[in-house]
Amino acid sequence: MPPRTDFPTVFEHLKKILKPYAPKLTIKMDNQNVFYLDGPYSQKWKKELYFASAHIKKNYVSFYLMPVYMYPDLVKEISPALKKHMQGKSCFNFKQVEPILFKELAALTKKGFERFMKDGISS
Repeated sequence: MPPRTDFPTVFEHLKKILKPYAPKLTIKMDNQNVFYLDGPYSQKWKKELYFASAHIKKNYVSFYLMPVYMYPDLVKEISPALKKHMQGKSCFNFKQVEPILFKELAALTKKGFERFMKDGISS
């Protein structure tokens, strides 16, 4: 198992996936262990909706992506390798930097963002 000291590097890579969406969303938390984004206010739900976050945990770094929970069809297209990192319906856990999977996760995040902004927020 990679040493926990690698987790900040993993976290920074996952945070880079989310940073491009920060200007259009609300940064709820940004520190050395958590980067958390909420979507805009939803008339339908009467609150800001959680979009995504990255968290350093005890045994791994978690990447939560709410659009895959809201739109489960997004997960049907992911590779078996990325699927192995999935825990629950919207969480991906990593212990080390995995460039190919992070690239796939970035593409999934982009699709999720586009769908989130188009369909789920203000209706």
